[in-house]
Amino acid sequence: MSTLRNKVQLIGNLGSNPEIITLDGGKKIAKFSIATNESYKNAQGEKVTDTQWHNVVAWNKTADIIEKYLEKGNEVAIEGKLTSRSYDTKEGEKRYITEIVINELLMLGKK
Repeated sequence: MSTLRNKVQLIGNLGSNPEIITLDGGKKIAKFSIATNESYKNAQGEKVTDTQWHNVVAWNKTADIIEKYLEKGNEVAIEGKLTSRSYDTKEGEKRYITEIVINELLMLGKK
């Protein structure tokens, strides 16, 4: 049961091309967002699609794969964990961000 703690699984489409950052020492980070869609019928019987955006981060070899193969619009399945962090803007405002750190990546759709 401990493997279920802080586990996220999503299937969605990349909203933009991944941002690849190479850190001192050669480590790579890939940052991108994916959109997930859920459809339902409202009280009037009309189909409504709700889109949620998720910030995603990948490290090292997974970041290498993302850099080489993924671009805006690609469909992916990801598994990872939620992380939250905060930072201060130049204006001194505190901002909070929640991200999914990838453990597993599966590329879906057409080649």
